Amino acid sequence: MYIVVATYPAVRPARPNFSCGPCAKHPGWQLENLQGAPFGRSHRAKASKARLKLAIDLTRDILQVPRDYRIGIIPGSDTGAVETALWSLLGQRGVDVFAWESFSEGWVIDIVEHLKLPDARAFVADYGKIADLASANFDHDVVFAWNGTTSGVRVPNADWIPADRKGLTICDATSAAFAQNLDWAKLDATTFSWQKALGAEAAHGMLILSPRAVERLESFTPDWPVPKLFRLTQDGKLNEAIFEGETINTPSLMCVEDYIDALNWGKSLGGLKALIARADANSGALSKWIERTPWVDFLASDPKVRSNTSVCLKIVDPAVAALPLAAESAFAKSIENLLEKENAAYDIGAYRDAPPGLRIWCGATVETSDIEALTPWLDYAFAQTKAALAKAA
Repeated sequence: MYIVVATYPAVRPARPNFSCGPCAKHPGWQLENLQGAPFGRSHRAKASKARLKLAIDLTRDILQVPRDYRIGIIPGSDTGAVETALWSLLGQRGVDVFAWESFSEGWVIDIVEHLKLPDARAFVADYGKIADLASANFDHDVVFAWNGTTSGVRVPNADWIPADRKGLTICDATSAAFAQNLDWAKLDATTFSWQKALGAEAAHGMLILSPRAVERLESFTPDWPVPKLFRLTQDGKLNEAIFEGETINTPSLMCVEDYIDALNWGKSLGGLKALIARADANSGALSKWIERTPWVDFLASDPKVRSNTSVCLKIVDPAVAALPLAAESAFAKSIENLLEKENAAYDIGAYRDAPPGLRIWCGATVETSDIEALTPWLDYAFAQTKAALAKAA
């Protein structure tokens, strides 16, 4: 029997950074790595455009993106990249949007309430569950998140997407990229952000377009005016410069250099296969602890759809689960605060709109040894918080 005791752990994680975004820097990161950036130069200077193009080329190399897919750097992080895809591509046909956490619910709101698409259908599941993917009509465009960052739920694969679909697939892959296998043949517009995927600096997103998505851009004009920040075409043709290192607005060249540094780190490990293996090892180590621990469980009950990056946990101890929602949230927050005070874990609280609990990033930039060092601290913080609850009662 596994018994939770309030023993003070002897070892802290060497890097207690377990935030789900921005995520931990890669091992060995230091500011000196960024000295090659063309600081103080125009982003349209030859040297600057070369670094932007290198970021695109390394992304293609590591993620194994097909040569005929375009990759562009977009303002506004993953949100900006998703919004660019929605505003630029939708409106030609009906759209089905799938949501099982807060960010994808935001895409439902954009499509139904703001773009006001008349033939829009929304399929929304509770936190910890996945929407009914079998309901997708691929005569429509289909919008979904590959990995729900705030729910710890991911699609198991892309088998549910037919190769002969008539509509486009628009995929928010921000907490899946560099940690899960993305089936490019099934994806037409794919987005992610630097700060989740590899722990690079924030505010920049990536948009990857299939030839089918490019054809849509060049053959269809939405009924609404497309804001400049989302505009991918010029005179009815794809603005190819965006996908060769020119950006719609001014990027941070320091952030670009930081992303290149993270990409080079991933490449030095062996690329995508090695990065996925690291995420799997981290989530596997956490899973072993969860399986033997009586007070906690996965928010996602089905192992087939559990994330290996944003692992979301619920507190199932009967005394805590019986608390009113506000008190349960306060209990989880107390665990988070205690661990931060002890410098044992930072930023592991559940997302503000999610059920009360904890959320631990297990992506490739985290070390498995730090996950293993974290788990005794989780037990310690739970025991201390429960003791305080009993004393207050």
